[in-house]
Amino acid sequence: MGKLKLVLIISVLLNLVEGSRIINKTRRDPRPFPKGFLFGTSTAAYQIEGGWDADGKSESVWDHLTHNNPCRIKDCSNGDIADDSYHLYKRDVEMMRELGLDFYRFSLSWTRILPTSFPDKINEAGIQYYNNLIDEMLKYNIEPMITLYHWDLPQKLQEMGGWTNPHVVDWFADYARIAFEHFGDRVKYWITINEPREVCYQGYGSATNAPAISITGYAEYLCAKNLLVAHAKAYRIYDKEFREKYDGTVGISLSAGWIEPEAEKDTQAAFDAIQFEWGQYAHPIFSETGDFPPIMKERIAAKSAEQGFYRSRLPEFTSDEIEMIRGSSDFFGLNHYSSSILYKNESTAGIFEQPSFYDDIGAASYQLDEWPVAASSWLKQVPWGFYKLLVFIKEQYNNPTVMITENGFSTSTGLQDDARINYYREYLDAMLDAIDEGCNVSGYTAWSLMDNFEWMAGYTELFGLYEVDYNSPERTRMPRKSAFVYKEIIRSRQLDYHYEPNTNEMTIDEGK
Repeated sequence: MGKLKLVLIISVLLNLVEGSRIINKTRRDPRPFPKGFLFGTSTAAYQIEGGWDADGKSESVWDHLTHNNPCRIKDCSNGDIADDSYHLYKRDVEMMRELGLDFYRFSLSWTRILPTSFPDKINEAGIQYYNNLIDEMLKYNIEPMITLYHWDLPQKLQEMGGWTNPHVVDWFADYARIAFEHFGDRVKYWITINEPREVCYQGYGSATNAPAISITGYAEYLCAKNLLVAHAKAYRIYDKEFREKYDGTVGISLSAGWIEPEAEKDTQAAFDAIQFEWGQYAHPIFSETGDFPPIMKERIAAKSAEQGFYRSRLPEFTSDEIEMIRGSSDFFGLNHYSSSILYKNESTAGIFEQPSFYDDIGAASYQLDEWPVAASSWLKQVPWGFYKLLVFIKEQYNNPTVMITENGFSTSTGLQDDARINYYREYLDAMLDAIDEGCNVSGYTAWSLMDNFEWMAGYTELFGLYEVDYNSPERTRMPRKSAFVYKEIIRSRQLDYHYEPNTNEMTIDEGK
């Protein structure tokens, strides 16, 4: 990266560092969204489908974890039934119609489609389930947006090393081709992989997601390389074999929180932390040069040498891999929830185990007590961080098309969810500020359509616009107040803080 560009990016980080960290919003007039802006909601297969072994589906890493060590989950629950969307997909589509969605983002279950993990056996029942869902949506002009991989790796592949085995590149490419072949004629929006950081760091570094392996400082970097090559190979397959025929778009969804420097002296440290946290996945795809961020390569190589390794713990891409990955996304899929403040001083030296991901970063972060907090302790409402993140992406990666593929707020049970409504409004307002600054944001996806199995938190943290009654065999879905507010945002194509919904009845708009 040239010195001039680095200076420009650091200036973005410095902007509003202390006294104006909180953006005061005095205007509350209705704000229109850009023409053609798209609205949707999102879910993931393991979190809602249920039917964990129905009709030939085989075991995923989440099936394996929850069945063999159930109380690794906060409430000792699992996704065996979840929202039972495997049987209740028509009600799901009815909810999409009630909201008036432009699109719905959902993921495919690898083990439902390929029970052996490989293309030697295609499960027709699994294919038919997704065909039914897609066709039901299209009947009402709701565009399907498919995520190929949302964390539910086949357990058989994990037993062979999962994402740390370089052969996963071909395993994933074969699976992607099967999906493109069966659904590409009707699906125009594709996401290869959801949240690589969570797949790699949480799955293989910190053991806070399935497959719950804790080999930090090493395994997450192996995962990162293989995952990026697998993503790019799937993208190139679509490009060469399907794009001309189906004219779809293919991207990747990256999780990115904003990291604010505590003071001016921490600006470089905050920039470096961004490169580790999510730049390691964005830089290879969206930067002009490709490859892992330079600071990662330099720091991990130096620390590896100090620690007695014969080579860097960060694996190298070949020149061909760098070129294959660079530019392998038609849009920047962004999952964003919250922000943090970072500092680096004498106290942060040596506080993390060695080697480890956070020792490689070499800084610490925190959130302010006064930030409104969700039911999830990590999720605090910091809308100005969303604005700064979008502007940073614009400056860092030459203003790519950004699709917000997840954004949401967790609460406890109940239909009156004013905290979620306030979160959505503040974050959409911040997003509109970023659009006014020239950020190329094409759409917004609320997480989530309905309550679901929230991974290690089980059913204790609820993100749904619709509440799901898990005590009911029918898994009854009821719209929260936020569903009515989101419906009006979509209908009016504007953000209006003063709108108060009549929550007596949710009806379906004509055309949906």
